[in-house]
Amino acid sequence: MKHLLQYFMLSLVVIGLILSSVSCGGRQSAKKGDTLSGNISVSGAFALYPLAVKWAEEFQKLHPDVHIDMSAGGAGKGMTDVLADVVDLGMVSREVYGPELEKGALPIAVAKDAVVITINAGNPFAADLKKHGISRETAAKIWITGEYTMWGQVLGTNDKTPIHVYTRSDACGAAETFALWMGKKQEDLLGTAVFGDPGLASSIQNDKLGIGLNNIGYAYDEKARTPNPGLLICPVDGNSDGRIDAEEYFYDTKDDFVAAVAENKYPSPPARDLYMVAHGVPSNPAVVAFLKFILTEGQQYNVPVGYIGLTEEKLAKGLDAIKAQ
Repeated sequence: MKHLLQYFMLSLVVIGLILSSVSCGGRQSAKKGDTLSGNISVSGAFALYPLAVKWAEEFQKLHPDVHIDMSAGGAGKGMTDVLADVVDLGMVSREVYGPELEKGALPIAVAKDAVVITINAGNPFAADLKKHGISRETAAKIWITGEYTMWGQVLGTNDKTPIHVYTRSDACGAAETFALWMGKKQEDLLGTAVFGDPGLASSIQNDKLGIGLNNIGYAYDEKARTPNPGLLICPVDGNSDGRIDAEEYFYDTKDDFVAAVAENKYPSPPARDLYMVAHGVPSNPAVVAFLKFILTEGQQYNVPVGYIGLTEEKLAKGLDAIKAQ
């Protein structure tokens, strides 16, 4: 019994030494193979947030001593935060304005996606909307002039069922880009204002007569690749002929829609480039490395996550913008 106890205690010591060796060896290997460390802060567009989270996860696998703090709050917040040096990078889902460039905003295109028109899956006119779609002119009469207040006006019938129009309350790229499609700005959009992409999607899911706008990341379920429960994507009648032709319908799955955007079958706007914005050329080595990763290795995650990759020309332009580092 005594010998058995001694053997057991010796075994525990040996196992402990082995585990200690593996643990220390792992730490030494990480330090030897990667010297990059530091903190990166990012805020801004809901549109870019899901992809940016994926980039951060993959980047931190390569550089475990870099901590990335990321939050979504709208493109306007991202721009405000980065120009005030509250964060290192702002996620912006619209074009950068002249006054922002004058203040030192450095926009780097990193991906492409689109804004879509969303309706409730139980909308009593869903079948007709799928056949006829909504043209830019019709959208303007819903969101800009307020001329269309009933679904019958949209579909050319006498039906007087009211339309419940929704828009975004926060300064965001989605609403700005959607308004630009109609030649206007976000502040020109009519409707019940709701904060954030998730909030607006939820409002449509809970209102059978509702119509709104969402980034594709919140209109489609990431795993199922189909519209989120309770939502339908309303087709855009691009040629304004009053019907959705076969080549204009590509909304059943996220993959079909992304492919259509890549092939320029969907109007731009509301398709648009997404940006990481710095306040001048960044000097933080971790931030520079993160941007370079996004523009190179990170592009492989765009399509799987549900976004569109950029042309080599745009990627090269982004790398040139930070090449001084």
